[in-house]
Amino acid sequence: MKYLWLIIFITIFIWSGINPKDQFTWLLEVFPAIIGFIILAYTYKSFKLTTLTYTLILIHCIILMVGGHYTYAEVPLFDTIKEVLNQSRNNYDKVGHFAQGFIPAIIAREILIRENIIPLAKWRNFFIICFCLAFSAFYELIEWFVAMLSGSDATAFLGTQGYIWDTQSDMAFALLGSILALILLSKYHDKQLNLFLFHDVH
Repeated sequence: MKYLWLIIFITIFIWSGINPKDQFTWLLEVFPAIIGFIILAYTYKSFKLTTLTYTLILIHCIILMVGGHYTYAEVPLFDTIKEVLNQSRNNYDKVGHFAQGFIPAIIAREILIRENIIPLAKWRNFFIICFCLAFSAFYELIEWFVAMLSGSDATAFLGTQGYIWDTQSDMAFALLGSILALILLSKYHDKQLNLFLFHDVH
């Protein structure tokens, strides 16, 4: 699993960096994936995660790298979807923001359960959703900060495509992602955690 994860990550990372649409945008978009990789490598022995969580993190990294290569406003598949469904914009960025809630929700859930930080499930779920929404809002602030520093160079990074409610809809998709992650994956995640902790103890 570890080596397959590494092969997929490195292969797509190299591909994404070969002649990207915009070099500056590529760096901005893949930077979180690079940071995530460093953190995972550093904590692999001391705090190994479940297979589900590692898989979701890899998916999120791939989403970031694809967006970095093409820019979020010009991913070819979503240009096709735009034409077929007669949409006004390329909506790949909404996939990214949905993942921005969906995947951190499971990461946060794993940490909270394993460290027994919030034992009561209802309060834990409430905290996770609040955390994911706050994380999404923080990322929007980063985008704003980058845009102010770099001016027109950040247009592709922002990916608003003229949509005035882009920031609000980005956070809404992250919120939806976090809620759906908890609804759809909690039971499966619990099974993986139980197996993981059982093997860890023995």
